[in-house]
Amino acid sequence: MKTRITYLQPPTSPFSAEQATLSSSSLNIRDLDAVKEVRVTVNVAEIGAEDGDGDTLVNDVLNRSDEIRIRWAREEEGGVAGGRVDPFGSRVSAGLHVGYTPLRTSPGDKEGICNLLRRLFDKGIQCENHSESFTTSSRSSKPTYQFYTSLPEHTLSEYITKNICRGDGPCATAGWERADSIDLDYDAVSGTLVVSGYWSQPDSADGWTEEIRAPGNDRDRVEVGLLGTEKAVEAEEIKMGGLLGVVGVDEALKPALFSFPSRHHVLPSQATFSVSFPQPTGMHPTMTISLSPAALEYPAAPEDTTCALHAYLTLPSYIFGDKYQLSTTDPLFLDSHHLVALRAVSGATDLEAPDWFVSHWGSNWLLELATPTDLPEERNVTVPLHLRYLRPSETGYRAAGVPWPVVFWACTAEGGTKMGVNPFDRVNLGWDGLFGPRTMFYQVHPSGETSRHVEELDVPVLRLNEGGFFRSKAVELGTVAALILGLLWVLWKLGAVARSGGQKHDKAKKSQ
Repeated sequence: MKTRITYLQPPTSPFSAEQATLSSSSLNIRDLDAVKEVRVTVNVAEIGAEDGDGDTLVNDVLNRSDEIRIRWAREEEGGVAGGRVDPFGSRVSAGLHVGYTPLRTSPGDKEGICNLLRRLFDKGIQCENHSESFTTSSRSSKPTYQFYTSLPEHTLSEYITKNICRGDGPCATAGWERADSIDLDYDAVSGTLVVSGYWSQPDSADGWTEEIRAPGNDRDRVEVGLLGTEKAVEAEEIKMGGLLGVVGVDEALKPALFSFPSRHHVLPSQATFSVSFPQPTGMHPTMTISLSPAALEYPAAPEDTTCALHAYLTLPSYIFGDKYQLSTTDPLFLDSHHLVALRAVSGATDLEAPDWFVSHWGSNWLLELATPTDLPEERNVTVPLHLRYLRPSETGYRAAGVPWPVVFWACTAEGGTKMGVNPFDRVNLGWDGLFGPRTMFYQVHPSGETSRHVEELDVPVLRLNEGGFFRSKAVELGTVAALILGLLWVLWKLGAVARSGGQKHDKAKKSQ
């Protein structure tokens, strides 16, 4: 097992040598103001049995999979500008995102990925199998399936600590339950599982204070970096410098300075967006994305790139867009909503089905946003949406959470810009695969005015009386009665027409 721990300090934070003391057995960190990433790489064969009775569900599912990409993001993010800094700028909407490519399928293993999610994250996850609950990606050479569910809390930290970390080292003491986001990546080619966590704030007001012990196993390795970013020479690059060391191997931390091209960059902290739904929402809510002037400014991308502003919406099954409406080329509609075009859509887009008839988790929407020539004080982009009929409740309303979208500039290189090797790269986010390999992304930060990046809607539904009976039951019975009476009336009319036709025929014969 290999563990890599990276502390990234902002330029304004002071640092002294006494804050990081390396010995032969541990590295002691004291009052360090920084964001932190922990990345653990483990061979699948090293993952122990889960319950001590030979149950190896996770191992079995991984061995039947070609790729599994799991992204979980907390609904609340702390820190300045949404808690994301270079080179950790990429983001996904709050909740659990899954990308799955089966290695082989049979009638007995279609539920395996759903069982895996329930085992790792939460037993209550609503998932049947990858054929019914997952959506299919249309831009992949492999049959890739996608899944999403809102998941404010999870039990993944327990599994990581017990089954992956296997001890009391830095992996087990990382505090996975407090992470802003956690990624799990598996591919059959390497046979390894990579678990990554990101923390936007220290666990105390004074900063990170912790002891990172050397691994007890000679095959394990713990690498630590105390770094900061500097201005790079090339626009597509990120430059980093600081101290690096291997705990239990190096006698002292070594200075380092390196740069690398990066696909993901963050915009200045003033480049923010917020999301709201004008009240009352009714059954046809409108998502309003409010962009600050800095978010509308053209990013500092290389000269040979063409940039466009985008929003990637992740919508649960109970809310959706009209793809025929949003894919229109009508300039009046697009200009009124400050949209350019619908660039991609996947998932459940049936316009009539109620929520209980939709087996898939929901849908994804990639929209290109219009940018003004003259920067206003703020710009509102509006996206018309629709709510599905939900099951009745005693109050006549049901709560429906809608995660904030990911808003970013996508800059496509026309020349020979190469991405190269990025030790902090993050791929398979759902939206990045909709662009070419030479595309760079500049993230717009969620507004710091609210810490929770999910909007709650009150959806009107049928109201239940005491005992669980519909107040609208009379309407249902009346509708059935009206249909029966209507059918009888039609049959009576048809019979009357037939009888009148027969009488006319008899009269014609008599006249002859």
